[in-house]
Amino acid sequence: MILRRLRVSAELAWRILIHEKGRTALALAGVFIAILLVFIELGFFVAVPQGGMLVYDHMRFDLLLTSTDYQFQAQPWQFARDRLTRAASVAGVAKATPLYFAGGSWQDPGGGVKLDVFLLGFDPAARPFAVAELENQRNMLEQPGTILVDDTTRTIFGPLQAGREIQIDGRRMTIGGAYHLGTGFLGIGVAAMDEANFFRVTGRRADAVNLGLIELAPGADSGIVAAALRQALPGDVEIFTRQTLAAQEDSYWTTRTSVGLIFGSGLIVALIVGLMVLYQTLATQIARHLPQFATLKAIGYTDGHLTAVVLVEAVIVVGVAFLPAAAAAMGVYALIRSETLLPVVLTPSHVAAVLAATLLMSVGSAFLSLGSVRRADPADVF
Repeated sequence: MILRRLRVSAELAWRILIHEKGRTALALAGVFIAILLVFIELGFFVAVPQGGMLVYDHMRFDLLLTSTDYQFQAQPWQFARDRLTRAASVAGVAKATPLYFAGGSWQDPGGGVKLDVFLLGFDPAARPFAVAELENQRNMLEQPGTILVDDTTRTIFGPLQAGREIQIDGRRMTIGGAYHLGTGFLGIGVAAMDEANFFRVTGRRADAVNLGLIELAPGADSGIVAAALRQALPGDVEIFTRQTLAAQEDSYWTTRTSVGLIFGSGLIVALIVGLMVLYQTLATQIARHLPQFATLKAIGYTDGHLTAVVLVEAVIVVGVAFLPAAAAAMGVYALIRSETLLPVVLTPSHVAAVLAATLLMSVGSAFLSLGSVRRADPADVF
Protein backbone atom coordinates (compact mmCIF):
# COMPACT_ATOMS: atom_id res chain seq x y z
CA MET A 1 0.00 0.00 0.00
CA ILE A 2 2.79 2.40 0.96
CA LEU A 3 4.76 1.55 -2.18
CA ARG A 4 1.68 2.14 -4.31
CA ARG A 5 1.13 5.57 -2.75
CA LEU A 6 4.76 6.47 -3.33
CA ARG A 7 4.51 5.38 -6.97
CA VAL A 8 1.37 7.46 -7.47
CA SER A 9 2.97 10.45 -5.74
CA ALA A 10 6.05 10.13 -7.92
CA GLU A 11 3.94 9.99 -11.09
CA LEU A 12 1.96 13.08 -10.08
CA ALA A 13 5.13 14.97 -9.12
CA TRP A 14 6.76 14.08 -12.43
CA ARG A 15 3.71 15.20 -14.43
CA ILE A 16 3.69 18.52 -12.57
CA LEU A 17 7.36 19.07 -13.37
CA ILE A 18 7.12 18.25 -17.07
CA HIS A 19 3.85 20.17 -17.59
CA GLU A 20 5.81 23.40 -18.12
CA LYS A 21 9.26 22.29 -19.18
CA GLY A 22 10.70 25.79 -19.55
CA ARG A 23 9.86 26.81 -16.00
CA THR A 24 11.13 23.51 -14.68
CA ALA A 25 14.41 23.96 -16.58
CA LEU A 26 14.87 27.40 -15.01
CA ALA A 27 14.15 25.95 -11.59
CA LEU A 28 16.69 23.17 -12.16
CA ALA A 29 19.28 25.75 -13.23
CA GLY A 30 18.74 27.69 -10.01
CA VAL A 31 19.04 24.59 -7.85
CA PHE A 32 22.11 23.47 -9.86
CA ILE A 33 23.88 26.77 -9.13
CA ALA A 34 22.94 26.59 -5.45
CA ILE A 35 24.32 23.04 -5.11
CA LEU A 36 27.49 23.96 -7.01
CA LEU A 37 27.97 26.90 -4.66
CA VAL A 38 27.67 24.53 -1.69
CA PHE A 39 30.33 22.27 -3.24
CA ILE A 40 32.71 25.19 -3.81
CA GLU A 41 32.31 26.69 -0.34
CA LEU A 42 32.71 23.26 1.29
CA GLY A 43 35.80 22.57 -0.79
CA PHE A 44 37.47 25.79 0.32
CA PHE A 45 36.38 25.36 3.94
CA VAL A 46 37.94 21.88 4.12
CA ALA A 47 41.01 22.66 1.98
CA VAL A 48 42.16 25.69 3.96
CA PRO A 49 43.21 23.75 7.12
CA GLN A 50 44.51 20.94 4.89
CA GLY A 51 46.71 23.53 3.18
CA GLY A 52 48.05 24.42 6.61
CA MET A 53 49.11 20.77 7.09
CA LEU A 54 50.43 20.23 3.56
CA VAL A 55 54.14 20.63 4.37
CA TYR A 56 53.82 18.97 7.79
CA ASP A 57 52.42 15.88 6.10
CA HIS A 58 55.77 15.42 4.37
CA MET A 59 57.93 15.87 7.47
CA ARG A 60 59.34 12.99 9.51
CA PHE A 61 58.30 13.42 13.11
CA ASP A 62 56.18 11.85 15.81
CA LEU A 63 56.18 14.92 18.04
CA LEU A 64 56.71 18.55 17.07
CA LEU A 65 58.53 20.98 19.35
CA THR A 66 57.60 24.66 18.89
CA SER A 67 57.69 27.96 20.70
CA THR A 68 54.72 28.68 22.95
CA ASP A 69 54.14 31.68 20.66
CA TYR A 70 53.44 29.34 17.74
CA GLN A 71 50.63 30.65 15.52
CA PHE A 72 50.66 28.51 12.38
CA GLN A 73 53.21 26.93 10.09
CA ALA A 74 54.50 30.12 8.47
CA GLN A 75 54.69 31.91 11.85
CA PRO A 76 56.17 29.38 14.28
CA TRP A 77 58.46 31.89 16.02
CA GLN A 78 61.66 30.60 17.65
CA PHE A 79 63.01 28.76 20.66
CA ALA A 80 66.50 27.90 21.91
CA ARG A 81 68.22 24.97 20.18
CA ASP A 82 69.31 23.80 23.62
CA ARG A 83 65.71 22.63 24.13
CA LEU A 84 66.22 20.10 21.35
CA THR A 85 69.47 18.90 22.88
CA ARG A 86 67.69 18.28 26.17
CA ALA A 87 64.73 16.68 24.40
CA ALA A 88 67.07 14.17 22.72
CA SER A 89 68.08 12.83 26.15
CA VAL A 90 64.49 12.04 27.21
CA ALA A 91 63.62 8.35 27.30
CA GLY A 92 61.79 7.25 24.15
CA VAL A 93 63.27 9.96 21.89
CA ALA A 94 65.35 8.57 19.03
CA LYS A 95 66.20 11.81 17.25
CA ALA A 96 65.59 15.54 17.57
CA THR A 97 66.10 17.50 14.36
CA PRO A 98 66.08 21.32 14.08
CA LEU A 99 64.31 23.07 11.24
CA TYR A 100 64.80 26.72 10.32
CA PHE A 101 62.37 29.05 8.56
CA ALA A 102 62.93 32.55 7.21
CA GLY A 103 61.61 34.98 4.65
CA GLY A 104 63.88 36.26 1.91
CA SER A 105 63.93 38.55 -1.10
CA TRP A 106 64.41 36.84 -4.49
CA GLN A 107 65.80 38.82 -7.42
CA ASP A 108 67.66 38.25 -10.66
CA PRO A 109 71.35 39.28 -10.49
CA GLY A 110 70.72 41.89 -13.17
CA GLY A 111 67.98 43.54 -11.12
CA GLY A 112 64.26 43.58 -11.60
CA VAL A 113 61.32 42.86 -9.34
CA LYS A 114 62.04 41.59 -5.84
CA LEU A 115 59.82 38.70 -4.81
CA ASP A 116 59.18 37.29 -1.35
CA VAL A 117 60.44 33.73 -1.03
CA PHE A 118 60.13 31.37 1.95
CA LEU A 119 63.37 29.66 2.97
CA LEU A 120 63.74 26.24 4.58
CA GLY A 121 67.01 25.41 6.31
CA PHE A 122 67.94 21.94 7.59
CA ASP A 123 70.63 19.29 7.77
CA PRO A 124 70.14 17.06 4.71
CA ALA A 125 71.77 14.12 6.53
CA ALA A 126 68.97 14.21 9.14
CA ARG A 127 66.38 13.56 6.38
CA PRO A 128 63.63 15.72 7.93
CA PHE A 129 61.46 15.58 4.77
CA ALA A 130 59.94 12.46 3.26
CA VAL A 131 60.39 13.89 -0.24
CA ALA A 132 62.30 11.80 -2.75
CA GLU A 133 63.72 14.75 -4.71
CA LEU A 134 65.19 16.31 -1.54
CA GLU A 135 66.77 13.05 -0.44
CA ASN A 136 68.12 12.17 -3.89
CA GLN A 137 69.70 15.62 -4.25
CA ARG A 138 71.35 15.64 -0.83
CA ASN A 139 74.82 16.20 -2.33
CA MET A 140 73.50 19.14 -4.31
CA LEU A 141 72.01 20.69 -1.17
CA GLU A 142 75.37 20.49 0.62
CA GLN A 143 77.19 22.48 -2.06
CA PRO A 144 77.96 26.09 -1.03
CA GLY A 145 75.63 28.69 -2.50
CA THR A 146 73.13 26.13 -3.80
CA ILE A 147 69.38 25.86 -3.29
CA LEU A 148 66.57 23.58 -4.40
CA VAL A 149 63.25 25.17 -5.37
CA ASP A 150 59.76 23.72 -4.94
CA ASP A 151 58.37 23.07 -8.41
CA THR A 152 55.00 24.56 -7.39
CA THR A 153 56.68 27.95 -6.95
CA ARG A 154 54.76 30.48 -9.05
CA THR A 155 55.89 31.17 -12.59
CA ILE A 156 56.52 34.80 -11.70
CA PHE A 157 59.87 33.61 -10.26
CA GLY A 158 60.99 32.66 -13.73
CA PRO A 159 62.48 29.37 -14.96
CA LEU A 160 63.64 27.06 -12.19
CA GLN A 161 66.15 25.05 -14.20
CA ALA A 162 69.38 23.86 -12.60
CA GLY A 163 72.32 26.22 -13.03
CA ARG A 164 70.32 29.45 -13.01
CA GLU A 165 71.82 32.11 -10.75
CA ILE A 166 69.63 34.32 -8.62
CA GLN A 167 70.05 36.55 -5.57
CA ILE A 168 68.44 36.01 -2.17
CA ASP A 169 68.77 39.00 0.14
CA GLY A 170 71.56 40.25 -2.11
CA ARG A 171 73.62 37.03 -1.95
CA ARG A 172 74.25 35.15 -5.16
CA MET A 173 72.82 31.62 -5.14
CA THR A 174 72.56 28.88 -7.75
CA ILE A 175 69.50 26.73 -8.36
CA GLY A 176 70.68 23.14 -8.09
CA GLY A 177 67.36 21.55 -8.98
CA ALA A 178 63.71 21.28 -8.03
CA TYR A 179 61.60 19.10 -5.77
CA HIS A 180 57.88 18.47 -5.45
CA LEU A 181 56.24 19.11 -2.09
CA GLY A 182 53.86 22.07 -2.31
CA THR A 183 54.06 25.53 -0.84
CA GLY A 184 50.90 25.35 1.29
CA PHE A 185 50.56 28.67 3.10
CA LEU A 186 54.30 29.29 3.23
CA GLY A 187 54.12 31.69 0.31
CA ILE A 188 54.18 31.89 -3.46
CA GLY A 189 57.72 30.54 -3.64
CA VAL A 190 59.75 28.18 -1.43
CA ALA A 191 63.45 27.31 -1.53
CA ALA A 192 65.27 24.67 0.51
CA MET A 193 68.94 24.76 1.53
CA ASP A 194 71.24 23.20 4.07
CA GLU A 195 71.98 24.88 7.39
CA ALA A 196 75.28 26.43 6.31
CA ASN A 197 73.74 28.12 3.28
CA PHE A 198 70.70 29.15 5.32
CA PHE A 199 72.80 30.87 7.99
CA ARG A 200 74.96 32.58 5.36
CA VAL A 201 71.95 33.92 3.44
CA THR A 202 69.78 34.96 6.37
CA GLY A 203 72.42 35.98 8.92
CA ARG A 204 70.64 33.78 11.47
CA ARG A 205 72.45 31.89 14.23
CA ALA A 206 72.14 28.18 14.86
CA ASP A 207 70.96 28.61 18.45
CA ALA A 208 67.47 29.89 17.48
CA VAL A 209 65.27 27.12 16.05
CA ASN A 210 61.82 27.41 14.47
CA LEU A 211 60.67 23.80 14.69
CA GLY A 212 61.98 20.67 16.34
CA LEU A 213 61.15 17.33 14.74
CA ILE A 214 61.07 14.60 17.38
CA GLU A 215 61.23 11.00 16.19
CA LEU A 216 60.49 8.30 18.76
CA ALA A 217 62.22 5.03 19.41
CA PRO A 218 60.38 1.91 18.21
CA GLY A 219 57.57 1.00 20.58
CA ALA A 220 57.59 4.35 22.39
CA ASP A 221 54.19 5.85 23.19
CA SER A 222 53.82 9.38 21.85
CA GLY A 223 51.52 10.46 24.70
CA ILE A 224 53.91 9.23 27.40
CA VAL A 225 56.96 10.75 25.71
CA ALA A 226 55.14 14.06 25.17
CA ALA A 227 54.30 14.19 28.90
CA ALA A 228 57.94 13.42 29.77
CA LEU A 229 59.13 16.20 27.47
CA ARG A 230 56.78 18.68 29.12
CA GLN A 231 58.25 17.73 32.49
CA ALA A 232 61.86 17.93 31.28
CA LEU A 233 61.71 21.14 29.26
CA PRO A 234 61.06 24.74 30.33
CA GLY A 235 57.65 26.29 29.79
CA ASP A 236 58.73 28.30 26.73
CA VAL A 237 58.12 25.39 24.33
CA GLU A 238 55.04 23.48 23.23
CA ILE A 239 54.88 19.80 22.26
CA PHE A 240 52.39 18.68 19.61
CA THR A 241 51.47 15.20 18.52
CA ARG A 242 50.37 14.89 14.91
CA GLN A 243 46.75 14.78 16.08
CA THR A 244 46.98 17.87 18.27
CA LEU A 245 48.94 19.70 15.58
CA ALA A 246 46.20 18.99 13.03
CA ALA A 247 43.60 20.20 15.53
CA GLN A 248 45.66 23.37 16.15
CA GLU A 249 45.96 24.15 12.43
CA ASP A 250 42.28 23.40 11.85
CA SER A 251 41.23 25.65 14.71
CA TYR A 252 43.53 28.46 13.58
CA TRP A 253 42.39 28.50 9.97
CA THR A 254 38.68 27.95 10.59
CA THR A 255 38.09 30.13 13.68
CA ARG A 256 40.93 32.63 14.00
CA THR A 257 41.37 33.84 10.45
CA SER A 258 39.10 35.66 8.06
CA VAL A 259 39.66 32.89 5.51
CA GLY A 260 37.93 30.24 7.62
CA LEU A 261 35.17 32.60 8.71
CA ILE A 262 34.49 33.70 5.13
CA PHE A 263 34.21 30.19 3.72
CA GLY A 264 32.35 28.90 6.78
CA SER A 265 29.76 31.64 6.56
CA GLY A 266 29.73 31.23 2.77
CA LEU A 267 28.81 27.58 3.21
CA ILE A 268 25.87 28.54 5.44
CA VAL A 269 24.75 31.22 3.00
CA ALA A 270 24.95 28.74 0.12
CA LEU A 271 22.67 26.32 1.97
CA ILE A 272 20.19 29.10 2.75
CA VAL A 273 20.23 30.26 -0.88
CA GLY A 274 19.58 26.72 -2.05
CA LEU A 275 16.73 26.35 0.42
CA MET A 276 15.09 29.57 -0.74
CA VAL A 277 15.57 28.80 -4.45
CA LEU A 278 13.95 25.41 -4.04
CA TYR A 279 11.20 26.83 -1.83
CA GLN A 280 10.38 29.48 -4.38
CA THR A 281 10.33 26.86 -7.13
CA LEU A 282 7.92 24.61 -5.25
CA ALA A 283 5.74 27.48 -4.05
CA THR A 284 5.40 28.73 -7.63
CA GLN A 285 4.58 25.25 -8.91
CA ILE A 286 1.92 24.81 -6.21
CA ALA A 287 0.39 28.21 -6.86
CA ARG A 288 0.15 27.54 -10.61
CA HIS A 289 -1.37 24.10 -10.05
CA LEU A 290 -3.60 24.95 -7.12
CA PRO A 291 -6.81 23.96 -9.01
CA GLN A 292 -5.30 20.54 -9.71
CA PHE A 293 -4.36 20.09 -6.05
CA ALA A 294 -7.88 21.17 -5.02
CA THR A 295 -9.36 18.66 -7.47
CA LEU A 296 -7.23 15.90 -5.96
CA LYS A 297 -8.52 16.83 -2.53
CA ALA A 298 -12.10 16.81 -3.86
CA ILE A 299 -11.76 13.25 -5.17
CA GLY A 300 -10.38 11.95 -1.89
CA TYR A 301 -6.65 12.68 -1.72
CA THR A 302 -5.64 13.57 1.83
CA ASP A 303 -3.19 16.24 2.90
CA GLY A 304 -0.74 13.41 3.55
CA HIS A 305 -0.98 12.29 -0.07
CA LEU A 306 -0.40 15.79 -1.37
CA THR A 307 2.48 16.32 1.06
CA ALA A 308 4.11 13.21 -0.38
CA VAL A 309 3.66 14.62 -3.91
CA VAL A 310 5.43 17.88 -2.99
CA LEU A 311 8.21 16.03 -1.15
CA VAL A 312 8.82 13.74 -4.12
CA GLU A 313 8.81 16.75 -6.43
CA ALA A 314 11.46 18.44 -4.30
CA VAL A 315 13.61 15.29 -4.24
CA ILE A 316 13.34 14.90 -8.03
CA VAL A 317 14.47 18.49 -8.60
CA VAL A 318 17.43 18.06 -6.25
CA GLY A 319 18.33 14.66 -7.72
CA VAL A 320 18.28 15.88 -11.31
CA ALA A 321 20.34 18.98 -10.45
CA PHE A 322 22.79 17.19 -8.13
CA LEU A 323 24.66 15.01 -10.63
CA PRO A 324 25.63 17.79 -13.07
CA ALA A 325 26.49 20.02 -10.10
CA ALA A 326 28.87 17.36 -8.75
CA ALA A 327 30.44 16.96 -12.20
CA ALA A 328 30.85 20.73 -12.54
CA ALA A 329 32.37 20.86 -9.04
CA MET A 330 35.11 18.45 -10.13
CA GLY A 331 36.06 20.83 -12.92
CA VAL A 332 35.97 23.86 -10.65
CA TYR A 333 38.08 22.03 -8.05
CA ALA A 334 40.71 21.25 -10.69
CA LEU A 335 40.83 24.93 -11.68
CA ILE A 336 41.15 25.99 -8.02
CA ARG A 337 44.01 23.53 -7.47
CA SER A 338 45.91 24.82 -10.49
CA GLU A 339 45.45 28.49 -9.59
CA THR A 340 45.76 28.44 -5.78
CA LEU A 341 47.64 25.14 -5.15
CA LEU A 342 45.17 24.39 -2.36
CA PRO A 343 44.42 20.66 -1.89
CA VAL A 344 40.79 21.01 -3.01
CA VAL A 345 39.64 17.46 -3.73
CA LEU A 346 36.14 16.11 -4.26
CA THR A 347 36.06 13.06 -1.99
CA PRO A 348 33.20 10.57 -1.56
CA SER A 349 32.61 11.95 1.94
CA HIS A 350 32.21 15.47 0.51
CA VAL A 351 29.74 14.20 -2.10
CA ALA A 352 27.79 12.34 0.58
CA ALA A 353 27.76 15.41 2.86
CA VAL A 354 26.50 17.73 0.11
CA LEU A 355 23.91 15.17 -0.98
CA ALA A 356 22.63 14.82 2.59
CA ALA A 357 22.53 18.60 3.01
CA THR A 358 20.64 19.10 -0.26
CA LEU A 359 18.14 16.38 0.55
CA LEU A 360 17.49 18.03 3.93
CA MET A 361 17.21 21.31 2.04
CA SER A 362 14.64 19.78 -0.29
CA VAL A 363 12.57 18.41 2.61
CA GLY A 364 12.71 21.75 4.42
CA SER A 365 11.68 23.71 1.34
CA ALA A 366 8.84 21.26 0.68
CA PHE A 367 7.39 21.70 4.15
CA LEU A 368 7.75 25.49 3.89
CA SER A 369 5.70 25.50 0.66
CA LEU A 370 2.92 23.16 1.83
CA GLY A 371 0.79 25.83 3.50
CA SER A 372 -1.18 26.71 0.37
CA VAL A 373 -1.82 23.04 -0.40
CA ARG A 374 -3.26 22.38 3.04
CA ARG A 375 -5.44 25.47 2.78
CA ALA A 376 -6.67 24.61 -0.71
CA ASP A 377 -10.48 24.19 -0.58
CA PRO A 378 -12.23 22.86 -3.68
CA ALA A 379 -15.25 25.05 -2.98
CA ASP A 380 -13.09 28.19 -2.95
CA VAL A 381 -11.08 27.25 -6.02
CA PHE A 382 -14.07 26.33 -8.17
